[in-house]
Order: sequence, then structure tokens, then C-alpha cells
Amino acid sequence: MEFRGIMGGFYRISEWIMRLSVTNLLWLLCSSPFLFFALTKLLVSQAEFHNESLTMTWAMAIVAPFTLFPATAAMFTVVRKWVMGETDVKLLGTFFKGYKQNYKQSMVGGIFYTLLFAIMYIDYTVYMTQLQSFQAVGFVMLAFLIVLLVSMFNFFSMVVHYHMKTFQLVKNAVLLTIVKPFRIILTVVVTIAAGYISLRFPFLIIFFFGSVVAAVAFYNFYMTFLKMQEQLQKKDANEADGDDLPPELLQEDNGRDR
Repeated sequence: MEFRGIMGGFYRISEWIMRLSVTNLLWLLCSSPFLFFALTKLLVSQAEFHNESLTMTWAMAIVAPFTLFPATAAMFTVVRKWVMGETDVKLLGTFFKGYKQNYKQSMVGGIFYTLLFAIMYIDYTVYMTQLQSFQAVGFVMLAFLIVLLVSMFNFFSMVVHYHMKTFQLVKNAVLLTIVKPFRIILTVVVTIAAGYISLRFPFLIIFFFGSVVAAVAFYNFYMTFLKMQEQLQKKDANEADGDDLPPELLQEDNGRDR
């Protein structure tokens, strides 16, 4: 039975509320070890227990590649279907299929990202506090940290959209962030806005924050992907607009749907 008019609008809104909330809850559930340490860190930091806060930071870094990264890849698997027009997919089946299929690659990518974050953050801290005559290098490291952090939106989109080796995914995620910054900046703005609103209304974190951000992130990535597909259809596509993009990013979807 198909509803029309106002009832149809309410029905479609309720469907999207259900899709977003279920997907977000699945993400939180599979990320729970990381979230537990993150919440504990917040509590001990507020109590000014600095040693315990540092311990929780290390715990978060250790468990993130094995929990947060695979769970986020699974969430991106679901929102990818939505963005590409398959809005009626089975949420549980699609989520856990994406979790299983992308677990190894997202885990390895998570380890790689975590190591890079740790190295760059230590370098940044050293240059800013102990080698103050080289603070310019510290600001460069901070810029690299920001680019690396933002590139994770592209990384998760690529994990579920391309067949590539993990190192290629990380490298191309960073490169795409630098070469095609407009869409990723939009994603960051939406993420900051969603985070701010969620802090004022914490229930949004439980039901919507992750899935909404993932949907926006993959949508912006996919619009960039379609733009690159248009370039491919032009004569001398690899030289269009002067983009220095790897050839594999200008290819078709590589059969990611399985």
C-alpha cells in the first residue's frame, strides 16, 4: 500500500528515521569497546586524573583499528546503498555483510592511520614544546594531521566502493582530499554542525550522528566520483582540469557490489 500526500510524506520521513537510527545503533554497538574507553577518558579528564586519561588514550588507539574502523566501514556499506538508490536494503544483513567483508582491510587501514596519527602527534608536540625554534615545522605537522584526519572520510568511502590494496586506499584518500577539497570541506562543515547540535541534544548521538555524517560523507565522495567519471568520458580524460589523480580513481566502480 502506497501512501500519498501528507501521509506519504510522514511515512517516508518515518522510514528514514528508522533507517538512520538502526544503522547508527549498529555502529555504536560494534564500536562499543572504543566508545567505552572514550567515555572513560572524558570522565577522568574532567576529574583531572591525567595519568588515567593518558592510559585511556592509549587504550582507544589500541582498540580503534579492531572495533571503530570495521564498524564505520560497515556503516558506510549501508549508506553507500542508499546514495546509489537502493534505499530498501535489509539493514542488518547489509551492515554485517559489510562488516565481515571489509573487516580485514579496514582493520589494517586503521592500524596504519593510528600509527601515522601517533607519529605525527608526537612530532608536533616535540616541535611545539621542546624545539620551539622549529615551531614552523610543528605547524606543518599540524596541517598534515588535519589532512590525515579529514582523509578518513574518503578512506571509508573508498573501502566500500573500490577494490584496491589497503596502502593504495590510504594514499588515494589523502590525495583526493588534497586535489578535490571542496566536497570534503562540506563534509567537515556538516560533521562539525552535527557534532555541535548533538552535544546540545545527546540523544542524537545515539540515534543519528554517525549515520547522518556517513551518508553526507559518502554522498560528497560519490559526487566527486561521478565528476571524475565525466572526465573519463572526455577526450584525454586524465589531463582534464589539470588533476593529478591516479588512473584507478578514474576507472569504473570495479564491481564493488557483490
